[in-house]
Amino acid sequence: MTPLRLIETRPGSFSLLLDAGTTQVDGLVEELGHEPNGYFWEGAARFLVSTEAQGLDGRFSYDPEGGMFCAYGQDRAALEELGALLAAVAADGDRMRKLVTSAEAAGFDFDD
Repeated sequence: MTPLRLIETRPGSFSLLLDAGTTQVDGLVEELGHEPNGYFWEGAARFLVSTEAQGLDGRFSYDPEGGMFCAYGQDRAALEELGALLAAVAADGDRMRKLVTSAEAAGFDFDD
């Protein structure tokens, strides 16, 4: 799940974290006109959930900041699945390019 990490913040509560600016695709994200901050990654997560993993919808919440993406909740399996989706995009320039292109074509706003 690198560069993401899943931590248990208290018994039965989990946070999926990504430090902004630490992925292999940061330069590409900027080239595509976005800032690879926590808000961008929330947008990427929301778009992935809506297009590739609808079963995850509503199973966790988001709380990003400029320097970090965060999703949290009590459903560890859902956060693990989201982490796998995001890790794949964070490590693959072609996949990131397709995600941004598809999102923009659909009128999606990353809010970064």
